[in-house]
Amino acid sequence: MNSFDEISDKLIESTIEIFVGMVMMDISVAGDPLTKLGPMKQSITGMVGLAGTHKGVLAVHFPKPLALAVTSSFLGMDVEEINEDVQDAIGEIANMLGGNLKTILSDKGKDIQLSLPSTISGDEYNFSSQAEAEQLIIPFKAPDGEFFVEVELEHA
Repeated sequence: MNSFDEISDKLIESTIEIFVGMVMMDISVAGDPLTKLGPMKQSITGMVGLAGTHKGVLAVHFPKPLALAVTSSFLGMDVEEINEDVQDAIGEIANMLGGNLKTILSDKGKDIQLSLPSTISGDEYNFSSQAEAEQLIIPFKAPDGEFFVEVELEHA
């Protein structure tokens, strides 16, 4: 894979679609893609792994206040702390984005499986894979803050 250009546009499109249609929240791209993220502070990350012709991970990183706002909007109920509902909602968003990424990559004849979604959260943590992987990090702006969609891909 030579670049993320074509993936980037489709991923932006599907992220906005998911947030408008499922989360009931208007979002926009918050700038050019980043090459790396520093430590995540007071955040939650939802992720799904990819295996097959492409191996890697799709992750979505939310600061805690935005994760609560996203979950409240997504579930239609007030959520005031990081709990199982928040973990499920953030995991499900990662899962939907992972499914879209799989479709984007499979459109090119790729055979890819997704793992079940999982989440990590904490006061401060670093998110990175061990593998040498191409990385794409897209910043998005929501009414309650900024979040990031990250894709790391290596060739199988």
